[in-house]
Amino acid sequence: MKDKKTVYDSLIMVIQFGINMIVPICLCTGLGIWLYRRYGHPMIVVGLFFLGAVAGFQNIYRMSKRIYERDSERDRHHVKKD
Repeated sequence: MKDKKTVYDSLIMVIQFGINMIVPICLCTGLGIWLYRRYGHPMIVVGLFFLGAVAGFQNIYRMSKRIYERDSERDRHHVKKD
């Protein structure tokens, strides 16, 4: 049963990584498209797309850093004693 729990935890983590990457890209691109239609500057879309990508990578970096620190903390407290 423990193996099922780790598979589900891993699946949830992959979904969270995807959401943390896609949401900023879609929001910034949508804003860029709206600004393009309103003001007619197509490079705004490209710039905001890359801004969204950078924000998504930053979200993923922070999330993975938190997970790594949490796992390291857990491993330090559960050191096997022979």
